[in-house]
Amino acid sequence: MKVQNIKDVNKFFEVVDNCAGKVELVTGEGDRLNLKSKLCQYVSLANIFSNGEIPELEIIAYEKEDIDKLLNFMING
Repeated sequence: MKVQNIKDVNKFFEVVDNCAGKVELVTGEGDRLNLKSKLCQYVSLANIFSNGEIPELEIIAYEKEDIDKLLNFMING
């Protein structure tokens, strides 16, 4: 799923951390990075966002309940 305009990065990571299954970031090169890893969160997203906002990224969640959590975050913040 593509997510856009994440203004509250900390809340986004909180939602990711609360997911039951794997949540991966898909890089421009097609690599998949585990977003539940704190190291991957810092390293992979350091180059993606500026001014504390993430403009767009592609993530993959494998559990339906996790997809629902992420969609709820995108809709309701």
